[in-house]
Amino acid sequence: MEKATFAAGCFWGVEYNFYNLKGVVKTTVGYTGGHTKNPTYKDVCSDETGHAEAVEVEFDPKLVKYEGLLDVFWKSHNPTTANRQGPDVGSQYRSAIFYHNSEQKEKAIDSRKKEQKKHKEKIVTEITKASAFYPAEEYHQKYFLKNKGFVCH
Repeated sequence: MEKATFAAGCFWGVEYNFYNLKGVVKTTVGYTGGHTKNPTYKDVCSDETGHAEAVEVEFDPKLVKYEGLLDVFWKSHNPTTANRQGPDVGSQYRSAIFYHNSEQKEKAIDSRKKEQKKHKEKIVTEITKASAFYPAEEYHQKYFLKNKGFVCH
């Protein structure tokens, strides 16, 4: 199994885009990319921890390629808005790819170049080495499965 980590706005919707994909074994929403250890949702929403709302995707590379996950990532949000997705504003909603190895880094950079050709505005997606990932509180996990009918932007 391999891991991929993405931030693309509110993590509820980002997770929803990944957890039913063939080859995805597990998804976990949480916080990463910041400087505070073991942050809570309230801490992250203060915009002072440096963390992004993110989803960690555990996947079987025999069934789904990392490039396929990147395609889902790009289609799931607007990568040209800095620290914002729809009505959600703050650095925790930034667009970021957190790579786990050099191969993922190269593929992420290549995919950003290809994606840029589809946009007039500059893509602001960060590509950063994965660091500590802190799972979010249980009520955030699989939010749309627990709250049927709820819609995120």
